[in-house]
Amino acid sequence: MDVLTLILQIALAAVSVLLVLLILLHKGRGGGMSDMFGGGVTSSLGASGVAEKNLNRITITLGLTWGAIVVALGLIMRFSQDF
Repeated sequence: MDVLTLILQIALAAVSVLLVLLILLHKGRGGGMSDMFGGGVTSSLGASGVAEKNLNRITITLGLTWGAIVVALGLIMRFSQDF
């Protein structure tokens, strides 16, 4: 169980970093923090519709993967305790 926990923790760290990077790649919708840092200036230079849809799909998939890893780690921690 220790090896599985270690693998899941490493996977969680990697997925977390990728998820943050992918979320930062999303096009700003205006009026938020993205406009404060120049997101409104580059809004006309954004990605095409297909690329944005693929970015959304990858982000959602990584988000669901992140959630599954967190649940798996929680179950492992819960049921591996010595009573």
